[in-house]
Amino acid sequence: MEDNGQKIAIELSISANEDKTMSANLKYLSLGILVFQTTSLVLTMRYSRTLKEEGPRYLSSTAVVVAELLKIMACILLVYKDSKCSLRALNRVLHDEILNKPMETLKLAIPSGIYTLQNNLLYVALSNLDAATYQVTYQLKILTTALFSVSMLSKKLGVYQWLSLVILMTGVAFVQWPSDSQELDSKELSAGSQFVGLMAVLIACFSSGFAGVYFEKILKETKQSVWIRNIQLGFFGSIFGLMGVYIYDGELVSKNGFFQGYNRLTWIVVVLQALGGLVIAAVIKYADNILKGFATSLSIILSTLISYFWLQDFVPTSVFFLGAILVITATFLYGYDPKLAGNPTKA
Repeated sequence: MEDNGQKIAIELSISANEDKTMSANLKYLSLGILVFQTTSLVLTMRYSRTLKEEGPRYLSSTAVVVAELLKIMACILLVYKDSKCSLRALNRVLHDEILNKPMETLKLAIPSGIYTLQNNLLYVALSNLDAATYQVTYQLKILTTALFSVSMLSKKLGVYQWLSLVILMTGVAFVQWPSDSQELDSKELSAGSQFVGLMAVLIACFSSGFAGVYFEKILKETKQSVWIRNIQLGFFGSIFGLMGVYIYDGELVSKNGFFQGYNRLTWIVVVLQALGGLVIAAVIKYADNILKGFATSLSIILSTLISYFWLQDFVPTSVFFLGAILVITATFLYGYDPKLAGNPTKA
């Protein structure tokens, strides 16, 4: 009997260790995917918007619509997997959770419209700013998300979080500080276009903060899965996106077609943008704030190096490096939990 008890204890211990290893592997896998997705999306989007080639350039408004449609397809496949790969069960879930709950579905129209605006603004930003400057400046979404969380969700921020927001604003201010090198780059990038890019990033930060907190509030109020919610977001996003295509690029679409200027690089950008939300959902599930901060920091460093050595559209200055270090520090500090630091065994 004692031998059997020892065998069971050993088996349980091995099983627990395997679960911990699996959890750690998923955590770092999701971290790696997030770094890859964030960095590659920014760099490929920037490259695709500045690449000089014959014929018309692809329309960013159509790319946003295609990305939403791909996101819907990916989420339907995930719901299908959760439904034990049964088409009948999938149809029932979609009917019960979306068609039979019109008011719940309509709640997603507001964040969806804002996300569609944000996605279009990111194309504008990366058409006018280098990838490194964009990456660092876009971290202001931490500030806007924190402020909207306090006002809409009544969240309380700790001393470290408020301090990190001050450091964050200081870092972004340094990154945007005009330098002598900008005068040399004036032929390539005018001050006016830089201002357009900066305004696009700032509006995107505010829209990201509000839509993210609003979406979080809806998720807490209902028990619907994240994938169902993303299908609803994608549905409204496609509608708003098509409206944008008709209003702003209707003539160009009627003249050269919806998929004008699309090539292999364009499709890579679209797929990366479509997968972005799904990757973030996986990271939220498997990783913690410290790892997300680490992913953001790695992404900023990689974007800076590749912008300098490969795209050659960015010359880093000492002021930029100081600002980037402050932003990276603020990112880690915002996710820092002094309770977990004081009790490492519980973490």
